[in-house]
Amino acid sequence: MRREAGGQKLGVVVNPIAGLGGRVGLKGTDGPETLARARALGAVPTAGPRCALALQSLAPLADRIEILVPPGPMGEESAAAAGLRPRILAGLPPPAGDGTDTRRAVARFLEEKVDLLLFAGGDGTARDVVGVVGTEIPILGVPTGVKMHSAVFGTSPRAAGQTAAHLLAGEPVIRLREAEVMDLDEEALRQGRVSASLYGIARVPHARGLVQASKAGARPDDEAALDALARVIVRDWPADRLMILGCGTTTRRIRRAMGFEGTLLGVDVALGGRLIAADANEAQLLRLLDRAGEGGAGIVASVTGGQGFLFGRGNQQISAEVIRRVGRDNIMVVTGAAKLATLDPAVLHVDTGSAEVDAMLAGYMKIYTAPGQRMVMRVGAATG
Repeated sequence: MRREAGGQKLGVVVNPIAGLGGRVGLKGTDGPETLARARALGAVPTAGPRCALALQSLAPLADRIEILVPPGPMGEESAAAAGLRPRILAGLPPPAGDGTDTRRAVARFLEEKVDLLLFAGGDGTARDVVGVVGTEIPILGVPTGVKMHSAVFGTSPRAAGQTAAHLLAGEPVIRLREAEVMDLDEEALRQGRVSASLYGIARVPHARGLVQASKAGARPDDEAALDALARVIVRDWPADRLMILGCGTTTRRIRRAMGFEGTLLGVDVALGGRLIAADANEAQLLRLLDRAGEGGAGIVASVTGGQGFLFGRGNQQISAEVIRRVGRDNIMVVTGAAKLATLDPAVLHVDTGSAEVDAMLAGYMKIYTAPGQRMVMRVGAATG
């Protein structure tokens, strides 16, 4: 059923610290100690600018909808950067610098009876949002965090904005669906363990290709082929060439084939079959690339099951600058064939935060699935 636009309300909230831990290799920013460490490592806030990218898609509806935001970096600044003139929520207490700020703003959106709540953050922010609104208000996430396994996020900031605009304009391409809000225990991640929990069910506007699915694990029917492929990769990799290994169980097989465990959900670097940097952050990767010899460097990455992300979800250490220096031709994608077969649409996503690098990665890419076997899949550049 088509709904006419006009008189609708959009609530927007930004978690200003979301994503700070990504490039510096901290797997998230939950807790004050982790936040302080991220800042000490030189982490740069990205949530506000990425939210502004999303809000730019709403400019054509600016005279037909009312946009409500908390003051300052929690929404006001992003709206202003997008050229919008929102209504600022009055009466909110001074920021506490944690999830309390998000929950208080979301409670106000409930009182205001907004038609859609657009939040900028990661899985932790999604937990805070759904913990207040449940299924009472549709929500949609602008992906700005480190962990984004929940099926409530746009595939890119601009995709989230486009989805919100379609919904508020009453476009029939959008439908509401129920989606799980999941989150991982960050401390367990830092210890190499994956501990995920379901925190709630949300109502989410959905459009194929614009909103991501839930993360899915590896499929058992891929295991033998991937183990054999890992041994071939290690055998054939030049001894003088840096190997930057992305996170996940697929690349862990390559680590084990070289004789070490490495970091399950971090980025490791090997040279000559030996681990030379464990759980490396962006700055460490760039220093290693500066010192790389004639053999240069290559990236071995996998695909996020169920979502199809190659870069930009949980592996932000392999940043746009790292990818630019390594080059597209030196990226090897290793993933099980059964995992690829479940992707809908059958396209891989990149969301590096750089339109230039996303465009460089776009196009068709070889995906290695077993010894002597590979598929060609399209890589779609994030729209911002």
